[in-house]
Amino acid sequence: MAAAAPSTAMTVFLMLSCMAAAAAALNLTTLSFDDGFSHLFGNENLIRSPDGRGARLTLDRSSGSGFISNDLYDHGFFSASIKLPSDYSAGVVVAFYTSNGDVFQKTHDELDFEFLGNIRGKDWRIQTNVYGNGSTSRGREERYFLPFDPTAEAHRYSILWTSDHIIFYIDDTPIREVVRSDAMGGDYPSKPMSIYATIWDGSTWATANGRYKVNYKYAPFVAELSDLVLRGCRVDPIQQVDSARRCAEANEDLLAADFAQMTPLKRAAMRRFRERYMTYSFCYDANRYPVTFPECDIIPSEQSRFFESGETKYPRDRRRARRQSRRP
Repeated sequence: MAAAAPSTAMTVFLMLSCMAAAAAALNLTTLSFDDGFSHLFGNENLIRSPDGRGARLTLDRSSGSGFISNDLYDHGFFSASIKLPSDYSAGVVVAFYTSNGDVFQKTHDELDFEFLGNIRGKDWRIQTNVYGNGSTSRGREERYFLPFDPTAEAHRYSILWTSDHIIFYIDDTPIREVVRSDAMGGDYPSKPMSIYATIWDGSTWATANGRYKVNYKYAPFVAELSDLVLRGCRVDPIQQVDSARRCAEANEDLLAADFAQMTPLKRAAMRRFRERYMTYSFCYDANRYPVTFPECDIIPSEQSRFFESGETKYPRDRRRARRQSRRP
């Protein structure tokens, strides 16, 4: 007799257990807000936490808000625990990202986590993106459902950026890796970047491609950030030659850290997350990019689950797959 297929609940439990095992090793040192960051915009819509180790970002009719790192970094590991606005938040964009657009306006680099607002009762979507050397016309977006309620409690979102690869983490589980190759050329981010956190009105595009706008009767929209981590080599963007020499040892330490090691267990956790929760990938968007990007590792079994637009064929299955506010 054939064995019975595992239930959906058991499948989710096994996947989360594997993710938890992959996540257990990370050891991070946090810093106070003033030690690492400064106010960027929003006047009184940015409020430091009572313990001085985090901040609240608010969007209302008057303004959004944001903060920026005090320094630029030549590669690094950057992380924050984020609790997203609750209730109806369509059109509200919360972003945690790295960029050097203020310094290199036409050739900037950028690595993004963007939370794309939400309609009550639906699953939250998160987007990651990679830009290098001003390659904004070649966006490398990926979008995912979150397997928990990000408004119930804070979850950690992290970006590792080294000279060899980039890894995006959610709660210590890797969800995306970009491996540098010669074919990428200048599209791989290589110049010093600052770290940002912002909240703002993205009504024109964020939720269902702009179908749902920010409704300010639900304002203020508040995102809480804590457990801030900045690990990397601080640099002067103008004196890059001196910075490269000084940062060589720091970058070696970064590459040796546990969060830079993609073990088989981590890869398995990443694959399971992507199989279950990824809803769009630029690698499978043949309509937008007829020629596949050099860093795309096309997996036929994964490709078969996406339309030529890069959108998943099974969004409802993924919505049903999400579960309680549990860390992967």
